[in-house]
Amino acid sequence: MTDDGSKGILNNGYEMEHRELEILDSDQFKELPLDNAKNPVEEKSYLENNPKVARILRISIYVLIHLVVVGYFSYATYHYHDITNYECGWSGSTNPLCGINFCSGYGMLLLLLGFIYLGLFYYYVFKPMVGLKLHQNFLKPMSKKWHAFSRTRVMSLVSIAILLALLAIFVYFETRNEPQKLISLVAPCFFILCGYIFSTKRNAIQWRIVITGITCQFLLGIFCIRWEVGRKIFECLGNKVATFLGYATDGALFVFGEYLVGEEVFAFAILPVIFFFSFFISILYYMGAMQWVVIKLGWILQQILGTTVCESVTAAANIFLGMSESPLLIRPYINKLTKSEIHSIMVSGFATVSGTVLAAYLSFGASAAHLITSSVMAAPATLAISKLYMPETEESQTTSKSIELEKSQDSSLLDAASSGASNAVPIVLGIIANIVAFVAFIAFLNGVVSWFGYLVGLEEIDFEWIFSKLFIPLVWAMGVPKDDCNIIAKVVATKTIINEFVAYERLGQYILDGQITARSAGIATFAICGFANPSSLGILIGSLSAMAPHRRATITQVAFRAFVVGSIVCFVSASFAGILLQEDEEQATYARIFEKLGRRNGTLLLAGSLKAR
Repeated sequence: MTDDGSKGILNNGYEMEHRELEILDSDQFKELPLDNAKNPVEEKSYLENNPKVARILRISIYVLIHLVVVGYFSYATYHYHDITNYECGWSGSTNPLCGINFCSGYGMLLLLLGFIYLGLFYYYVFKPMVGLKLHQNFLKPMSKKWHAFSRTRVMSLVSIAILLALLAIFVYFETRNEPQKLISLVAPCFFILCGYIFSTKRNAIQWRIVITGITCQFLLGIFCIRWEVGRKIFECLGNKVATFLGYATDGALFVFGEYLVGEEVFAFAILPVIFFFSFFISILYYMGAMQWVVIKLGWILQQILGTTVCESVTAAANIFLGMSESPLLIRPYINKLTKSEIHSIMVSGFATVSGTVLAAYLSFGASAAHLITSSVMAAPATLAISKLYMPETEESQTTSKSIELEKSQDSSLLDAASSGASNAVPIVLGIIANIVAFVAFIAFLNGVVSWFGYLVGLEEIDFEWIFSKLFIPLVWAMGVPKDDCNIIAKVVATKTIINEFVAYERLGQYILDGQITARSAGIATFAICGFANPSSLGILIGSLSAMAPHRRATITQVAFRAFVVGSIVCFVSASFAGILLQEDEEQATYARIFEKLGRRNGTLLLAGSLKAR
C-alpha cells in the first residue's frame, strides 16, 4: 500500500467518524496557521555554526574527565599507601584494602583503569595509526596462507593427532591418583558416537568443527575450573555477579515488604531480580554495548570453529541473554538461515541459561562460578555438537560483511530502562505459570503411578522414581559416584520433565542435608544448567515462529532434535567438570555459599556430612 493510499484511508476514516458524530463544520477544530509557516527555517545552534568551538569544548570535557580520573586515582593510591604503612602491619588487621586484591579494593581499581586506558589507546592510537596497516599488509595475507596450509587434509590430521595426544597426557596426570574420574569420559564418547549414528548426513560432517569445538569446551573447563588463576577469576566474577543481582532485594523489600521477602517466598523474593537484570540489559542494549560484546565474541567463535556468522553470534549472545532474546539480534536474517543454522540457534538456547534467572539459581545454593563457567563452555560446544547431529548441507546466505545486528527500538535511555523492566513481566509470569502447571502435572502423574503401585504392594513407586531410574546410567557415565547416582538422577530427571528452577531448588536441599558429596553437586550444577525442558521447547518454537512465520515448518521440524542436543551439551560439560572438579575445593565453595545465604546451621551439617564421607 502506498503512502498516498494510506493517507486516503486515514482521511476517509476520519471523515466517517465526523459524520457519525454529526459535526457539521470541522474547520473550527483545525489549528490556526502560524506566521511564516510557508517557509519554515531551521535555525542551527551556536555549536553547529562554530565547529571549532564545538571541537574545543569536546576536547576540554575529555581533558576534564581524565583529570578527575587521575586525581581520584592519585588520592586512592595515597590512601592505599597510608593504610599499608599504618594499619596492615598489625597482626590483627582485617582491613580489606590491605594488599593488592585484584577482586576488590585497590587492585581492582588498577585492573579497571588499566583495561579502560588500554582499550582507549588501542582504538584511538594504535588501531588507526598502526593496526590497520599491519592488518592489511601482514596479518591478513599471513592468515590466508595459514588457513590454506592448516586446513589441508594432512595438516588437519596431524593437528588433531597432536591435540588428542596433549589432552591424553593432561588427563593422565589429572586422574593418575583418582582413576575413577576416567569414568567421566564415557558420556562424551557415547554422545559423539550417537551423533555419528543419528546424524542427518554423515558424509557432510565437518570433523574439524566438531573436534575443535569440543576441545575448546574442555580447554575452557581447564581454565575456569582447574587452573588456579582462571578459577579465581571466575570465582571473583561469580561473586561480583551475585553481589550485583543481590541489589534487587532492596526493590523487592520496598514493594512486597519484609515478611514475603524475608521468608523467601519464591515469587516475591527470588523472581523480582529478573526485573532488575532485564532493566540493566535493556540499557546496555540501547547504548550498543551488548551488541559490541556479542559481535566480538561471535567473531572469535567464527574464526576458531569456521561456523557461520549468525549461529556464532547467537551462541555468544546466549552466554548473557535468554533463548528468546538472543535471536532478536539477528531477527532480520532468520528467514534466510539454513536448516542447520536454525538447529544450531535452537541448540544454543536449550544448552544455556540467561542472566535474568541467574540470581534465582544462586538463591538455591548454586555456585555462581559454575553457572557462568557452564554458559561459557557451552558456547563452542553448541556449535560443534549441533553440527555433528545436523551438519550443514546448504550454502549460507549471510556473511560477516552483510550482517548488521538489530538496534534498540527505544527512543531514549530512560525509555530503554522502563521498557526493560516492563519486558520482564511476561517472563516472570511465564515462569510462575509453567512452574505451577508442570509441578501440579507431575504431582498428578505421581499420584496415578502411586495408586497403581499401591494395588500391587509397591507404595514407594511414583512417576519421578521410574523416570529418574532412566538417568542413573547417564549420571554414572558423567562421573557421579555410585552412592550419589540415585539422587543426582532425580535432579536431572526433574530438570528434564519440569524445569531447572525446581531442579536447582531440590539440589540445594540435597546439598544442605548432606545427602550428596560436593563434587557430585558440582557435576549436577553443570548437567542442569540449560533451558532444555518441555515448557522451554514451546516458548522457543513460539518466539522463533513469531520472528520468521515463513520458517515455522522448519523450526518445528528441528525443535525436538535441538532439545535433545541441547541437553547433550550440558551433559558433556558436566562430564568434563567431573574430571576437573576437586572434592575439597567444592566443599569450601559450598560452605561459603551457604554461609553467605545465612544458612550457617546448614553449612555445619554439610561440612560434617562431607567429612564423614
